[in-house]
This record gives sequence, C-alpha cells and structure tokens, in this order.
Amino acid sequence: MDVKQITGGKRPHRHITSFQVIILGFFSVILIGSLLLMLPFATQDGTGATFPDALFTATSAVCVTGLIVHDTATYWTAFGQGVILSLIQIGGMGVVTVAVAIVAVSGRKIDLMQRSVMQESISAHQVGGIVRMTKFILKTSVLIELTGAVLLMPVFCKDFGLGKGIWYAVFHSISAFCNAGFDLFGIREQFSSLVSYGTNPIVNGTIMALIVIGGIGFLTWADIKKNKWHWKKYRMQSKVILSVTAGLIIVPAVYFYFFEFSSMALGERFWSSLFQSVTPRTAGFNTADLTLLTGTGQMLIIILMLIGGSPGSTAGGMKTTTAAVMCSNALSVFQKKESAHFYGRRIPEDAVRLAATVFMMYVVLFLGGGMIISYIEEVPLMSALFETSSAIGTVGLSLGLTPTLGGISKAILIGLMFFGRVGGMTLIFAAVSERRINMSKLPQEKITVG
Repeated sequence: MDVKQITGGKRPHRHITSFQVIILGFFSVILIGSLLLMLPFATQDGTGATFPDALFTATSAVCVTGLIVHDTATYWTAFGQGVILSLIQIGGMGVVTVAVAIVAVSGRKIDLMQRSVMQESISAHQVGGIVRMTKFILKTSVLIELTGAVLLMPVFCKDFGLGKGIWYAVFHSISAFCNAGFDLFGIREQFSSLVSYGTNPIVNGTIMALIVIGGIGFLTWADIKKNKWHWKKYRMQSKVILSVTAGLIIVPAVYFYFFEFSSMALGERFWSSLFQSVTPRTAGFNTADLTLLTGTGQMLIIILMLIGGSPGSTAGGMKTTTAAVMCSNALSVFQKKESAHFYGRRIPEDAVRLAATVFMMYVVLFLGGGMIISYIEEVPLMSALFETSSAIGTVGLSLGLTPTLGGISKAILIGLMFFGRVGGMTLIFAAVSERRINMSKLPQEKITVG
C-alpha cells in the first residue's frame, strides 16, 4: 500500500520548516537588494551595477561580510549606500528578527510556527519567552548603535562636516555592531578602511567595542543584564563565550604587538595590535596594511576569521563555542576522561558531534574554495585562502584579491558568504526536513584511529 492509498489519494502535506524559512528569508532579501543596487541612481556613473556585482555586494551586506568588488564610498551614491546599510542591518539582526518586529508593531499575534523560526534564528534554547527576548534584542541593538554613532560623531563631524559626519557616524556604528566591515573612507584612498584612524583612540575604542558586543551573542547579553557581575550565576554557555572571546583577543594582540608591529611608535603599535586581534571575528575593518604582515600573521588572522563570533550574534564563522567544544573534547581524550566539560558541566555527546561536523564543513569548504580560486586565477594559495576564510567567516578582510577575481571565483565567494551567515547545519536541516527515526542499529566493529 503506497502513500496515496493511505491518505485517500492525496500526498501528505509537508509543512515548511523553520530552517527553510530562514534560508528563504535571507535569499529573498539578497535578491531584492541586488535589484535595488542595479537601479541607475544607485551608482555614481548613473548606469547601475551589473547583476553579478549587485548580487555580490548584496550578499556581502546581508551576510554581514564586507568583501566588495567596488569601493563603497566612490562607486555607490547615497541611495546605494543607504540600500547597503539597510541590508547590513537586516542581515546583522537576522531577517526573521526584523520580520517579527514588523509583525509585532502591526499588532498581529505571533503564532507557534513563527516563534519556532525565531528560536532557530537567534539560537535560543527554548521557545518560551522568545517574543520577549526578540524585543529585548531589538531595543538593545538600537540603543547600542545610537550610542556608537554619538561617540563617533565628534571625530567624523570635525573631519567631514556636520551632515556628512553624522551619516558617517551612523553608517560605521551599524556596520561595526553588525560585524559587517563596510566603510566609506574610500574617498581618501580606495579600499583603505580605517587605516587613517589607526592611532585615534575614540574611533578604535568605539569600533572595537561595537564589534565585540555584537559578536558575543544576544543570549549572552541577556545573561549579563540579568546577573550583572555575579559570574557564578551565568549559564555555562555564556561563561565559555566570554572566556574564549577574551582569549582570542588577548593572545593574538600580544603576538601582533611583539612580532608584527614592532617597528611602529608605541601608541600606534598598541592600537594596531589590539584592533587587528578584534576585527577578524568577524568585522572586516582594518587599521593596518594586512599585505605587510608575515605569513604567520596572515595565518593567525585566517584562523581567527574561521572561528568567528558566537552563536545567536551578528557575527559569522564556525563560532567560539564550536572551537571550545572541539578543544575540550580533545583535552578529555588526552586526560582519558569520558566526556568534554566546562565549568563543572558535562557537554552532551550530540553537541560534540555537531561541533565536529561544523568544523569539518568549514575546513573543507575553506580549503576547497581556496584551492579552486588559486588554480583558476593563478594566484598564491595563501592569498586565495585568505579570501575564502574571510568569505565563509563573513569577515570582509582582504589582501586586495577580491576585486580582481573572475565570475567563477566570485560565485564561489558568494556561496561561502551565504553558507557562513545562514549556517551549515541550517542548510543541512533545511534540505533534510524530516528526521528519520530508526530503532535498529548496525553491528559494531572497532577501527583504529590516530
């Protein structure tokens, strides 16, 4: 008896899953953004961007990456820049979060399906209280972005005048908080990012704070708001995120200070070292010429870009928790312990398997994409790997290779950016919408590894 006989001649209705909703949401916003950027008044020359260039830019903005094929300040008009900033805001906050905010403002009720999608979108542990959590995210995000803009205004208004200074402050505050890395300083020198502000403490401090706050995750915000300085009351995940984040800032900063920027003056050396340790996860701004770094320095940045930010944040990458679980699992094997653990709490086996899967996907795609681009474009492998790690980590840092790439290579980077922002497991769960339950198990046999 087949499915049609069981269901009276009709195939069973398949509901769209929350993972599929997230992917369709991101894809739709990217497509709309691409079409807007193709309008004649979106570019300075009045012809509009070509579809490949518009698609690349829109994908980079929605996926809060920052890789660009045209300088944002000199190629796009105010309208085009406004479209890019809107895409950054939607991508950073999450398409679903923004959509739910619109539904809530309209007075409509949010059903269980929408709550489930919201849960997946912000990586919450449960559906209960998800609407309240989303409102908290929206209010806090706007407050942080406004604070960042106010702090940046004195510097930018002094350099560019009142009107342009305010626009620059708002643009870069949102871009930094959303970990996007888009900038408007190409009017000084194309693709220069924040190099001209390498020693400015206000710009450096504000941008770094916005990057870190945006990258630690919405759930960590809630934990900090609730428990303040009472570290023992924090959830285990928040403790891991804050600890790993601190380590990934301090250790690289020390390396950059002593081995990469030793020829700089003391103040510039301090700010450059600290900034270059923060921005790879996953903001994309830079205050130093990355092409002048040694191979070791560039490799360290690649590793930081792959790790990225934390779950449920504006950042991309494989996530700090994934790296932490992988390290803890390895340590438990070295110590001959039964399971990985943090702060007196055991990590579920499913989380270890998921972390290993995510890690493998990122490594394979990062290496595979880099090798293909290196072969097609006939460029050094390190340069190609730097671009692919930046794309899949949704960072935006570049050694200057991206604008020179051909169509196939740009398509690879577009795919990596989308994968990095939406998430590998979201894509897999969207494709495999139904979980197959099988009570039987195959015979077990040992295999030697290591």
